[in-house]
Amino acid sequence: MAGITDGNFCLKMAPYGFDMVTLGGYNLDKPTINAGCSIIKRGRHEFNLNEENVIHSIKKEADIIKNSWNGIVSVNLRSVSFEPIVEVSKLPEIDVVEINAHCRQPEITDIGCGQALLYDTHKLYNFTKNVVKKAESKVSVKIRANVPNVNDVEVSKAVEKAGADYLHVDAMKHGYNHADYNIIKTIKENTEIFLIGNNSIHDLKSARDMLSAGADGISIARVTLKGSVPFDLSKI
Repeated sequence: MAGITDGNFCLKMAPYGFDMVTLGGYNLDKPTINAGCSIIKRGRHEFNLNEENVIHSIKKEADIIKNSWNGIVSVNLRSVSFEPIVEVSKLPEIDVVEINAHCRQPEITDIGCGQALLYDTHKLYNFTKNVVKKAESKVSVKIRANVPNVNDVEVSKAVEKAGADYLHVDAMKHGYNHADYNIIKTIKENTEIFLIGNNSIHDLKSARDMLSAGADGISIARVTLKGSVPFDLSKI
């Protein structure tokens, strides 16, 4: 949730029993920063950080969390090239860098970033492999499921083959108010990577359904906008 999940917001989530909190998403290089500025101009709230200050800003937000909590800190990152993501992985406060292959804003996809990576599994594989090879943290890749003309299983296998530690799947299902549990099941049956299920988790039933479908973990986003979780995570 760009512009929302900063250090203070993530720290509010820590007492609810999460293992990991995620900062971001952040635009890391000049092309993605310029794209972010264009998004702002049309009224969409996104991070708008100067290229030379973005890594300092990530460190600052991660420090807020680490100074009060010993859980895992992840950061979701958008970049045309893999090198800036590797640089963020070197921050001692960051435990996981997450490659954003999920953002569907046209300004981001038009430069071959975000969701555009899903259309070229070879490029996604090489991008992820380079991050994995050089990163000093664990690596996650967040994808969006059910994108037209994208094979979710092939994408997932490419991420796994590249050596990522986590596959974070937004199991979006157009026209429904719940996640696509079938795609989670299908991905799980075809890969062995640690699978994090995301989308429409707002109560115990939806959380349990995601895990029952095959997810190894769940991620929760918009239901926490008020700074709390409306159900007991320990009961999942």
